[in-house]
Amino acid sequence: MNPSPESILSAVVLFLAIICYALFAGADFGAGIWDLFAGGTERGQRPRATIDASVTPVWEGNHVWIIFGLVVIWTAFPIAFASIMTALFVPLFLSVAGIFFRGIGFAFRHEAERLPSRRMWGAMFASASLVAPFFLGTVIGAVATGRVRAHSVGNDFAAWTNPVALVTGVLFVCACAYIGAVYLVGDAEHRGETDLVSYFSRRALAAGLATGVVAAINMYLMSTGAPYVFGRLVGPALPMVALSVAAGIATLGLLVLRRDTLLGIRRYNLLRITGALAVVSVIVAWGWAQYPWLLPGTLTLVDGSASSSALWALLAVALLAVVIVAPSLVYLYWLQQHERLVESEAADDLRRRLGLAEPRAVPVGPAEPPPPEHHGRLGLAIVGASVAIRLIRRLFRHGR
Repeated sequence: MNPSPESILSAVVLFLAIICYALFAGADFGAGIWDLFAGGTERGQRPRATIDASVTPVWEGNHVWIIFGLVVIWTAFPIAFASIMTALFVPLFLSVAGIFFRGIGFAFRHEAERLPSRRMWGAMFASASLVAPFFLGTVIGAVATGRVRAHSVGNDFAAWTNPVALVTGVLFVCACAYIGAVYLVGDAEHRGETDLVSYFSRRALAAGLATGVVAAINMYLMSTGAPYVFGRLVGPALPMVALSVAAGIATLGLLVLRRDTLLGIRRYNLLRITGALAVVSVIVAWGWAQYPWLLPGTLTLVDGSASSSALWALLAVALLAVVIVAPSLVYLYWLQQHERLVESEAADDLRRRLGLAEPRAVPVGPAEPPPPEHHGRLGLAIVGASVAIRLIRRLFRHGR
């Protein structure tokens, strides 16, 4: 029995969400990884300023895609969702924790006044940027191996700690570092930061080569660890694998080739296109290779799909989301790429925090008392807390 059109369309929507998350959030994770390896405070100041300038305007919006993907999978494929969430609870929890602490570190390191605090929050942001994609990769690797069974009843430690799953986690880290460095090359070239173009180009080359090596190792392991997916990767999905390899080689060639334009297109735009194509192609290849299984060996697209009415309702909502939300996100990315988000009246503080203006003096003695307006805010907070406590007490009294 073949899957219904609405099932296939729902699966396509799910993979589109995965692709968007891999491209946008993956680049953010990659930027955080390079922040981790940028060096000490002085040596890493300018690379980190470029990373902050690239990530700051859009990093929160990029996680829209994973939320959208979760909504799609639990609505359209509830059995697969329940099985994955049950069997792979530990790596999923660790990946979400990485995303959570990454956001905390990124936000607080811009607010910290003292250097040790900024270093602590920056280390949290950078290390969590490595942790989150690794554990997300182990989840995908576990599903591809067929070790996640339908109607799982508990956490399956072996499912995500086998060689294929662990190497897939490493592959995700390398791919994020690769796409992040490629985007940072484009951003640095767009801003005219010639020395940082070379800096991130070297890292993009290293990450691209590492990604290719780890992908080859993973393919070898999948020949025995995930035979169904491997057989289709070297069979029907081979054209997409070849396209990913070709796009990756083209990206590396563009990184080595120092020409401003090629075929009438700016080099940094070509880099973004070929780098994104390399990532998109391999995700499409994975989806094609796994078809028609949601969970290889145990749950097909036919058996795991929701009712037809639920799927059509989901597709209608997805269409509305594209019409309503997508233009806002596109406009946000356009503003970020054209540096319009830092050209407002409130941009001076942002530029100062990103190191694009005179650096802020770090207090070395006892902290000065907060300005008067801080006292006013503190007073309002105390009054608000008092009112809230009184209301809660009254509610409890009435409840008795």
